[in-house]
Amino acid sequence: MTAQEDRIKLEPSWKAVLLDEFEKPYMKELGEFLRREKAAGKEIYPPGPLIFNALNSTPLDRVKVVIIGQDPYHGPGQAHGLCFSVQPGVPAPPSLQNIYKELKRDLNIDPPRHGYLQHWAEQGVLLLNTSLTVERGNAGSHADKGWQHFTDRVIQVVSEQRPKLVFLLWGSHAQSKQRLIDPTKHLVLRSAHPSPLSAHRGFLGNGHFSRTNAFLAQNGLEPIDWRLPEVA
Repeated sequence: MTAQEDRIKLEPSWKAVLLDEFEKPYMKELGEFLRREKAAGKEIYPPGPLIFNALNSTPLDRVKVVIIGQDPYHGPGQAHGLCFSVQPGVPAPPSLQNIYKELKRDLNIDPPRHGYLQHWAEQGVLLLNTSLTVERGNAGSHADKGWQHFTDRVIQVVSEQRPKLVFLLWGSHAQSKQRLIDPTKHLVLRSAHPSPLSAHRGFLGNGHFSRTNAFLAQNGLEPIDWRLPEVA
């Protein structure tokens, strides 16, 4: 193993297909940017070991569903590398509360008392933000710093290498990534974003959770258990 390979702490199935990305100029520039920001005393979320948590939690060969978010939550203690998810002990943010409302309406699943979606990730739901870092209190601050190239490649890879996935594209930002997805292989479901500003325009009532499980079952795959166990 080279020094470069050893330095990158990434789940092996993802590392095998993404290692070349770390040698590209955009990724080197992104690394320099993050080092400068930290040296200037800025707080960056999520913590370093959790930046690639979406990939580390859901190996490439286990992905069944892809949910695309935008960037991490920018409040202290919230982000842990999974889109829409917050760490245990943190109340569910408004968009996630609306996701829980749709789960209740669609599948009669009662909302949990937390916003920690790790259980979904471990079943094959890739919870991917298109930016993997953010500055504290500054939403979208790293949106054009290079992460978009890396996460576009993740979406391309998963579309190319996995059969019969479900992609949930909520809102215009997620829907802009549809160009990376092969619609002849996968089910692509689109709706408004679950944000309180837009959820009433088609997210609530979209039936995406039951439609996802129906597609998985039709293709001989275990449906997702969308119920979330309580966490300590």
